[in-house]
Amino acid sequence: MFDALRSLTVDGRLLFTARFVRLFAYGALSVVLVLYLVGLGLSESATGLLLTMTLLGDTLVSLYLTTRADRFGRRRMLVAGALLMASAGVAFAFTHQFWLLVVAGTIGVISPSGNEVGPFLAIEQVALAQAAEGHDRTALFAWYNLAGSFATALGSLAGGWVSAAAGYRAPIVGYAMCGLALAAIFAFLSPRVESTVRRAEARPTSLSSRGIVARLSALFALDSFAGGLVVQSIMAYWFYRRFGLSPATLGTIFFGANVFAGISALAAARIARRFGLLNTMVFTHLPSNVLLILVPFMPNLPLAIAVLLLRFSISQMDVPTRQAFVIAAVDPAERTAAAGITGVARTTGAALAPVLAMPLIASLGHSWVPFVAAGALKIVYDLVLLRSFRSLTVDR
Repeated sequence: MFDALRSLTVDGRLLFTARFVRLFAYGALSVVLVLYLVGLGLSESATGLLLTMTLLGDTLVSLYLTTRADRFGRRRMLVAGALLMASAGVAFAFTHQFWLLVVAGTIGVISPSGNEVGPFLAIEQVALAQAAEGHDRTALFAWYNLAGSFATALGSLAGGWVSAAAGYRAPIVGYAMCGLALAAIFAFLSPRVESTVRRAEARPTSLSSRGIVARLSALFALDSFAGGLVVQSIMAYWFYRRFGLSPATLGTIFFGANVFAGISALAAARIARRFGLLNTMVFTHLPSNVLLILVPFMPNLPLAIAVLLLRFSISQMDVPTRQAFVIAAVDPAERTAAAGITGVARTTGAALAPVLAMPLIASLGHSWVPFVAAGALKIVYDLVLLRSFRSLTVDR
């Protein structure tokens, strides 16, 4: 496990640092974003629509930047994404007009979920996989996700406590500043992160890879649609409405949840060595989905938190294995495009969900529906994924 970290180059360390800064910002934003928007006077339905438009915009940005990264330069696309993140943060912090927020959210990069959006993940994981040839990619991605989960945890904690002291706008401003810090980090990457395939050698995605990417994209979109019904910002709002929790308490809860998620991602590498990538993806994900369904039916706050934390303790084991599976399933020349397209599919699926979930969460009589729907759809995703790809052999 530690060999993966010892093998990191300077560029690898910079990418890990970028991941930490970015997920810290995402975590801080996700705890207060819905509370901030509702505080501006937006209705729950308008807030859900804004989150959907934001995620759809992130999809378009990701698709454009990731499919051009190998041609125009991975560093340039990462810097461009970071600047879009900073500009969106500035707009959200200082604009109250709904249509301006929609424009900023659509063009910029905003994460309402606490998870990855924009072009960063696809480009970074391909650059890391390129640097890890001959090493255990799953272990490297596990550490990469661990860094992100701890960053999200610390960001959630900071966002909750800072907003309690200085208001909801403070984490939004901090989000913009983190975007500028990201741009500076990416600017220091060396040319070694760029594609090793010369432009003249680049070719369209092969038919076999197209089929794999298409099937994975459809399944990932289903999984992300389900997850989008209960993204972290929406779940935080549910806890706020159901139990009347303060932002500081919400931040503390999601700090713990993301710490457990990070540990679970690290454990996934060891499990994958024994049982394989696909089995690890599916059989750790299934029980977490059952726990997700149970959260809204807990009769009191301590039990709801306990089930949530238990769910997070196994929910992220599929993430590094999924990333390694996608990288291993296609040719090296096609990895950036494959990671980008499957990532866009995930964001697209997630984008469609908040506009449906927010009115249900706001109506306490039906606030359980997004949790049950999310868990059930994720179980369908797991079973179909296992059936579709169990005959495909990939390495770690």
